Amino acid sequence: MSIEKIVEQALQDGYLTPAMEAEVGRICNTASELSIEEYMALDRLMGALLTGEVVVLPRKQFINVMEELVLSEAIARVAEIEATSDKTLDVGDIAAYALNRLPPLYATTEEGANYQRARAKEQLQDLITQQVNNAIARYLDRPDFYPERQALGKSSGNELLSQVSSLLQTYAGQFEQKPKNLR
Repeated sequence: MSIEKIVEQALQDGYLTPAMEAEVGRICNTASELSIEEYMALDRLMGALLTGEVVVLPRKQFINVMEELVLSEAIARVAEIEATSDKTLDVGDIAAYALNRLPPLYATTEEGANYQRARAKEQLQDLITQQVNNAIARYLDRPDFYPERQALGKSSGNELLSQVSSLLQTYAGQFEQKPKNLR
């Protein structure tokens, strides 16, 4: 989506979502130079934000306490393994695997987060440890058949188009329609 369309949408809706804000930031960071229209749209957005015509929605109004508990456990276990072996582990992969197998613990206040932490440490710590250990075992046991894979947010649009183009060139020949016999 272009800056102009994002600004138009924000003015129409009266708010700027975190996704809209991130997209404007991405465009500004990747463009070598913005057009006059883009600068004018950003100026309109700034004015609307200053007058309150458009409000920015908060990035996060809640937290998943389970994420911090799993990350803490994963970081501690990964540090132990990396200190005693020549293996390098990806904490993000390990945490994601474990989180997908654990219940979320959302909170909207600090008191709620403290309650969730205490409850999780009392009732779920063994399960958290077990799932992190399972995730590490799976990570260490996985074959290295996709060394070219990239973490989320690390590839640009041009790289994605190049990858899709390469994929199509590789596999398109296998799917060409054969001419039908005319009788």
